[in-house]
Amino acid sequence: MRYFTQGLAETDPGRKDLLMDIATEELSHLEVIGTIIGMLNRGAKGQVSEGVEEEAALYRSLTGAGNDSHITSLLYGGGPALINSGGVPWTAAYVDSIGEPTADMRSNIAAEARAKIVYERLINVTDDPGVKDALQFLMTRELAHQKSFEKALHSMQPNFPQGKLPGLPEFTNVYYNLSQGEGDARGPWNQGEEWTFVDNPQPATRSRRWRRDGKRGVARERCKGADATCHAHEV
Repeated sequence: MRYFTQGLAETDPGRKDLLMDIATEELSHLEVIGTIIGMLNRGAKGQVSEGVEEEAALYRSLTGAGNDSHITSLLYGGGPALINSGGVPWTAAYVDSIGEPTADMRSNIAAEARAKIVYERLINVTDDPGVKDALQFLMTRELAHQKSFEKALHSMQPNFPQGKLPGLPEFTNVYYNLSQGEGDARGPWNQGEEWTFVDNPQPATRSRRWRRDGKRGVARERCKGADATCHAHEV
């Protein structure tokens, strides 16, 4: 649904085609996963509907070794349910498209990366050869999608920063060392010609104080420049 909604709103013909292609393929992935779930729960579904075992023995057979077939069988008839691994129903909240292609492409890349890791973990915890083969195929396709989204992102130049407005130049390349002490580290994320490193930032907060006329006022501190030098003024 993420890619469908992005594709419907996309004005660039190439990116629209990419998004609709991958959205359609992802629906086929849903079919694969749903079929696997149905096949794995086929026996449990029959046992529940026919009552072929004593109640206690049936429950143990369904829940043994951490199996959650009792949930999918009792609530969903052994078929796939639109829930996550914790049983939380799927909602449109998962579709977090923002309508800015450079931002959405980055989000898509991250989504495909997360999906790849989930498939990888599932492969490591199943011993069914057929399930492993299906999961390996799906995992590989997530890599292909990730590459396509990365190419689409790099085809949009410039693609940083996202949107139309630039950042404030006095703060864009500033790094504030706010978690000081043991573990402080320097790297390409905060050092080099691109960065202004502020080792001891000064606070920029609002505080209460009394005015000369006896009434309580608010002292606001205004920070100017990359060194975060603050000046209090009374209001």
